[in-house]
Amino acid sequence: MMRAMNTGETAPAFNLPDQEGKNHRLSDYKGKWVVLYFYPKDDTPGCTKEACNFRDEKGRLEEMGAVVLGVSADDVKSHGEFHGKYGLNFPLLADPSTEMIKKYGAWGKKNMYGKEYEGILRQTFLIDPLGHIAKVWEKVKPDEHAVEVAQTLGELQKA
Repeated sequence: MMRAMNTGETAPAFNLPDQEGKNHRLSDYKGKWVVLYFYPKDDTPGCTKEACNFRDEKGRLEEMGAVVLGVSADDVKSHGEFHGKYGLNFPLLADPSTEMIKKYGAWGKKNMYGKEYEGILRQTFLIDPLGHIAKVWEKVKPDEHAVEVAQTLGELQKA
C-alpha cells in the first residue's frame, strides 16, 4: 500500500490531461488553494454525488480562492462524457497509469461484497497556495464532503 501524504508535506507535482485533453500542472495553481479529490470511477452513484456536490459548492470555494480538481484513472473520453452529463464546472484529470494517484497515496486495498482488491481510495487533499498539504480527508462521505471542504477552508483562512 502506498504511503498517504501528511499535512505540511509538499504536494507532489503532476501534469495530467483533463476531460478536453488540456494539461494541468500543480504549478499552474501556485498562489491558489487547490481542492484535489480522488474518486474511483466516472458515472457511478457515489462519484456522481460527490462531483455534483463539488459542482454546487464551486462558487463558494472560488470566492475563497480555491480551485477544484477531480482525479480518477478513467480516460479523457470517459471524463468528457461524465463532465457533460452532469454539467460539471471544474476539470476532471485523467490518470490511467495511476502514477499520480499512487504518489498521493490514494491507492490501496478496498473491499466490496467481501472481495478484496486494489483501487482508488476516495480521498481529498487541500493544498495551500505555497503547494503544501493543508488537510487530508481519508474517509469521505460523497454527499456532504464538498460542504465540509468549504467549511475547513474557511477555518484555515481565519487561523
